[in-house]
Amino acid sequence: MKLPFVRRSFVFLAPVIALFVSCATVHPYIMVDHLVDEENFPASVNALEQMRSKLYREKDKVLYFLDKGMLTHYGEDYKVSSSLLQDGERAIEANYAISITQEIGTFILNDRTREYDGEDYENIYLNVFNALNYYQQGDIEGSLVEIRRMNNKLRDLSVKYGTLMTRMQKAALENGTEIPPNPEAPVKFNNSALARYLGMLFYRGTGNRDSARIDQQQLRIAMSDAPSIYKNPVPSSIQDELTIPPDNARLNVIGFAGRLPVKNEEVIRIFLENAWIKIALPVMVTRQSLVSSIEVVLDSGEFFTLELLEDMSAVAAATFIQKKNLIYTKSIVRASAKGIAASVFNSAAEKSEDNKGLFTLLGLGSQILAEASEQADLRASRYFPGKAYVGGINLKPGVYSLTVTFYGSNKTALAVRRHENVRVSANALNLTEVVCLR
Repeated sequence: MKLPFVRRSFVFLAPVIALFVSCATVHPYIMVDHLVDEENFPASVNALEQMRSKLYREKDKVLYFLDKGMLTHYGEDYKVSSSLLQDGERAIEANYAISITQEIGTFILNDRTREYDGEDYENIYLNVFNALNYYQQGDIEGSLVEIRRMNNKLRDLSVKYGTLMTRMQKAALENGTEIPPNPEAPVKFNNSALARYLGMLFYRGTGNRDSARIDQQQLRIAMSDAPSIYKNPVPSSIQDELTIPPDNARLNVIGFAGRLPVKNEEVIRIFLENAWIKIALPVMVTRQSLVSSIEVVLDSGEFFTLELLEDMSAVAAATFIQKKNLIYTKSIVRASAKGIAASVFNSAAEKSEDNKGLFTLLGLGSQILAEASEQADLRASRYFPGKAYVGGINLKPGVYSLTVTFYGSNKTALAVRRHENVRVSANALNLTEVVCLR
């Protein structure tokens, strides 16, 4: 049975559906977002904690751990951030392990009935910031563990959805539903330039130059293998990271800008027999960053520009495609099952003389229920940055003060970060992190 796809509005259902989903479409993040925009991260953490019961259901604890973990990281509370991100990672692993059993519930209503098990990009990027948390606490070995965990997750991405997709396709066939091909082909992504960059620095910091050289090479391979993600050239500073003169030290600066995408709902309608059914899909919507360049100026006169290494938003969109394909298949099966009731009642209304009105009403009620219950799962963490920039410079060992300026497209200064008395030591990793979420 072929299923013609059309997009159209049902005006007569709008009031009912609006009433049903109004609570789901309005979120109380406004105060937390406002404090984040002002870069008052301690206050944003307090606001998030005070509003926790409104922002997060029990099924959303992964989001709570990730959001608070990132805000405490920006607020330089690295020990607390590390604990929260680890809690988030454990919750992701536990929820994914039980997600197969929860598929039954998601066939009945929608994906919001299940425990949130995180998006792939959230699961890999939490390791980046936990690695930075460990570095800030003087534990480079702990940082390397996080980067290795991230690399292992990336390696497993290509096979993660195979079994789940097979289950969905089998369910579709058993339901008699034809699955149109999804127009979005997955993008190859199993190697992160950002992970390799940090691995290179951390290995160099521990004196393991062979492993640092391997990650330096892997960084270039990662960017070459995924041109649809890495549209930027390899940062020029990469070639100098392992050629530091004997009497010099190296200062590295990593800058994060913007924020990862959010999700919006896309509605597709299918005509099944003599009833319309609704399919609601989450789609990634990029949040454009205002930052176009980042400059580092030392009080001693030296300066350099940070260059884009990884568009984290592009990674988020690319890694989401595989999961979206799974959601697409499952939604058709679920929506088709919901539409059967309306179809049966509508057919009965056409054939019945005595109960035509009753069957028509039941058919309409079934269709309204199907419309209202079919909602896309729009859950996603809100405070991961959208882009990663890097740079470095060789200096004589000593103590330096520096100013980092984030510029907009018209060279207007969006944010200025001042770092006083930064010690730059020989044979050590000297890494400074700066953030502007605008």
